[in-house]
Amino acid sequence: MVETRRLCGALGAEVSGVDLSKPLNEDTARGIVDAFHEHLMLVFRGQSLDPGSQIAFTRLFGEPQEHPLRTRASVDGYPEVLIIETRPGRIGARNDYWHSDISHRERPPAASILHALAVPDGLGDTMFCNMYRALETLSPGLQRLLDGMEAVHSAEVTMRRALEKGTDALPIESVPPPTTHPVLRTHAHTGRRALFVNPHFTVSFAGMTREESAPILDYLTEHSTRPENVYRHRWAVGDVLIWDNRCTMHYAVRDYDDTVHRKHHRTTAGGERPF
Repeated sequence: MVETRRLCGALGAEVSGVDLSKPLNEDTARGIVDAFHEHLMLVFRGQSLDPGSQIAFTRLFGEPQEHPLRTRASVDGYPEVLIIETRPGRIGARNDYWHSDISHRERPPAASILHALAVPDGLGDTMFCNMYRALETLSPGLQRLLDGMEAVHSAEVTMRRALEKGTDALPIESVPPPTTHPVLRTHAHTGRRALFVNPHFTVSFAGMTREESAPILDYLTEHSTRPENVYRHRWAVGDVLIWDNRCTMHYAVRDYDDTVHRKHHRTTAGGERPF
């Protein structure tokens, strides 16, 4: 049986007694997946994963995928493992905004995994919010309004970020056309519905202008990220975090500069077309 400890009232649990660098037996693997669906985000402390082990763990949740826009360098020989790094003299591309990873893709990733390799003391936290609860705490009237609506998700902001100077973002020559997804998304495994918009990739509601959409989208972001709906993770070297992109958003706090070293390896597990 997998042992978990709840991290806060919003979401998240810490898993103990599991070494992710070793093959997992069937019961342990099933217990981790069940805990993932229950808690939305899991923390494993004190892990030491090589890229191959991280890819193997990612495969529990879906097929490991390369980033479709290749915005960062990857580990040599492991294109599925992105390097998220700031080091003295060179700062990493910004991620200090609420988002669900690569939601502009036709089939956005089901899960993302970060393995902490270098952590500046007390800096560079990551926040997560529960998008099941975000939907459930909206008024019945607003829930009815959003039910059946679709939203437009675009990678254009990632392209603009890649053009910024002074970061390690790799240039992007073009982005795919925008994609539409249901505003209220049904989770393929739990059957629960979650709010599926984010202020980074969601540019409008389908059939509405950006100007018309903005007030509602801004309100949904403010509502979703209220303190009582957020878990803030303070990183330690060896932490492995996995979160469910279908029912969470996250925000990488940028309270550090290029005088420190911060490094993570990231993998993503492929998901289904939102419905």
